Amino acid sequence: MTVIAGRTPAATQWFQRARLMRQAQLSKLAQSGVLVSSISQLVHMLQCERGASNVWLCSQGKLYAPECKASRALVDENLAALHRILDAQSPLPGSAICERIAAALQSLEALPALRDGISQQGMAPAGAMARYSRILRHLLSIVPQLNDSIDDPHIAGRFVALYSLMQGKELVGQERALGAIGFTLGFFSEETRQSLVDRIDGQQACFEVFLSHSQADVQTTFALNCQPDRETEQLRRLACTRQPGADNGHAARNWFALQTARLEHLRTLEEIVIADLMLAVDERLHHQQHVREQEDDNDDLVTLYPDKPLLPLVRQQAREIEQLSRQLASLRDTLDARKTIDKAKSVLMTYQQMSEEQAWTALRKMAMDKNQRMVDIAKALLTVKSVWQLTPKA
Repeated sequence: MTVIAGRTPAATQWFQRARLMRQAQLSKLAQSGVLVSSISQLVHMLQCERGASNVWLCSQGKLYAPECKASRALVDENLAALHRILDAQSPLPGSAICERIAAALQSLEALPALRDGISQQGMAPAGAMARYSRILRHLLSIVPQLNDSIDDPHIAGRFVALYSLMQGKELVGQERALGAIGFTLGFFSEETRQSLVDRIDGQQACFEVFLSHSQADVQTTFALNCQPDRETEQLRRLACTRQPGADNGHAARNWFALQTARLEHLRTLEEIVIADLMLAVDERLHHQQHVREQEDDNDDLVTLYPDKPLLPLVRQQAREIEQLSRQLASLRDTLDARKTIDKAKSVLMTYQQMSEEQAWTALRKMAMDKNQRMVDIAKALLTVKSVWQLTPKA
């Protein structure tokens, strides 16, 4: 071992050990880039198969048969590619990532039986969607585990952005599948509507985290290409406020095409983010080589590995706490609003002899006619009920 002047052998050894560990972390992460890319592609194809299968089931085999066949073939192709990558993968960092991969592969073993059940029309669309979503959840859980051993905040932030984007995209995929069920059937139950709202709210939260860790050019690309367009918003409003009615699958096909186009844009952005992440890892590896060259000329090696300043850490923690508080407050407001709307629906059902569906539609129509929030209309209705003590219809 070379001993640098002015430095004890023990100190030199530990500085070199730190550098080698950091370089090993980055090297492992660089190798994992191929794995992440393969997982994201397989996830995308499974999302396509899930959506097409829902339309096919709801239409009793009349719609999207070719799309189902094509998506299954693409899933099989990408699954085979993932197996090849895993077989060639060098040892991964830690047992937790291996357990995540094992769980994902085990869930994928259920895919043939799921497909058989769909082909035989032997399961409900909601049940098929839940089983596809379970497989996807296991696959997506692999990605954040790859970041556990990385202590570089720059790389960690990019990993947070990528995982948030992938999670948001999965919620868009679930929204597409849920909408496909309702539009194909020509009916949205209250449960399906609530599930749609939950997916819309959830994806928005994921994308906010993604954008907060992204560069300006990525933010611009997202804003231009990955937001729902006006026609999608109109179909969302139809799904959540009225019943679409039977139209020989026109609305279902339109919904599916619009959401598929959005998912394709998100997939393209995902590829960009993965490529940027791997480029950042490569740059860090080159930086480590530069640090190694400086070690021999620097008596104070701590300056090459500076601590993160305390004040920025405190500020970052304060921002995260503030953001979490806003999210919790928003969640409480949402729950309170739903309770108020449910009470108003109960009033209409009791005093106007409406069904639950009719009460919901009436409230939504009043809100749209008056250009007010539904919860405000519900509060006004409850106020009128308490003041005048309306007499229920006989």
